Amino acid sequence: MKTIGMLGGMSWESTASYYKAINEGVNNELGGLNSAKICLYNVNFDEIEKLQHQGKWSETAKILSNAAKSVEAGGADFLIICTNTMHKVAPEIQAEISIPILHIADATATKLVTDGITKVGLLGTRFTMEQDFYKNRLVDNFSIDVLVPIREDQTIIHDIIYNELCKGVINNDSREQYLRIVSDLYTQGAEAVILGCTEIALLINQKDTNVPLYDTTEIHAAQAVKLAMIDDI
Repeated sequence: MKTIGMLGGMSWESTASYYKAINEGVNNELGGLNSAKICLYNVNFDEIEKLQHQGKWSETAKILSNAAKSVEAGGADFLIICTNTMHKVAPEIQAEISIPILHIADATATKLVTDGITKVGLLGTRFTMEQDFYKNRLVDNFSIDVLVPIREDQTIIHDIIYNELCKGVINNDSREQYLRIVSDLYTQGAEAVILGCTEIALLINQKDTNVPLYDTTEIHAAQAVKLAMIDDI
């Protein structure tokens, strides 16, 4: 079994979901008392969040690159960055380590392509919805069209993530707001909606709507388990 490197803490709420899903996935594969081999570095999200909102992405890249080096030194065979937003600096992190990064957008897009989805809605932080680092990867590498919510709804989604979900706060009114936005994207032609922030699945899941939802945390964790089981990377 390969050792999975996890760059977590963004937020720790969703990293806990990753940790649980990966260990359960390995146990489902191997049974008995088997669990995953993991090397986890949990950053202080307060530092990262402040730099995000100041637009100091190069500084976040330095912090995460140093953390990734520690994960590699700890024996990880590959790395997962346990957040969608910080894949913005995935190229900078990859340049500082020799082990490969399993990209969350690639894992999600592969699942979408397998399921025949060609047009998808995207929920996430404002950074993920507004900027091109995530959307263009789906369009350019997988020929998947991407719809994002209107600006006012982007603000609602973003604020709920940082003010509630990252703090473990689950609010029914916020759930209804998210489900309304999911429905709006479906009405606009999205065949499915990506939960493109690793905390969103703490608030909504497939039982809440008939619109197909793609939980990036679940998909990314499952791909990490699969990669850990193969002989070569």
